[in-house]
Amino acid sequence: MTMENSFKSFLGTGWSFPPEFNNISNNVEMVSGTEDIDQSLNILLSTALGERVMQPQYGCDLTDYVFETLNSSVIGYLKDRVKNAILFYEPRIRVEQIEISPADSMDLIEGRFTISLEYSVPGTNSRFNYVYDYYLNEALKSI
Repeated sequence: MTMENSFKSFLGTGWSFPPEFNNISNNVEMVSGTEDIDQSLNILLSTALGERVMQPQYGCDLTDYVFETLNSSVIGYLKDRVKNAILFYEPRIRVEQIEISPADSMDLIEGRFTISLEYSVPGTNSRFNYVYDYYLNEALKSI
């Protein structure tokens, strides 16, 4: 087994998100490795608490603070929410650093900010980056 194959088997394989189907083989498209982790993080950060009926604690409800001023205490709370959600629902990674920041003052007015996540995979000690852009308008459409 090559190093890449053992890395993928360690991290697992799952359905792509959003689900895609191959018309030729009639199979579901699968993703592996860090692509699977990135898609899992995207699902976790975009899921509101209580949205999943059988797992009401799954998610990272960022919509609670969309109308708050993005000051240091709110940023600290958002970082804590993201870190706890990952701790409980994405055990394949270890969070090294989380940064939450608006790109400019207009982003603050329009309710946009970026979550930059640096994480490592404990089994391989590899480091990766993940960026999640949060938009107030898109978040409120799901409420």
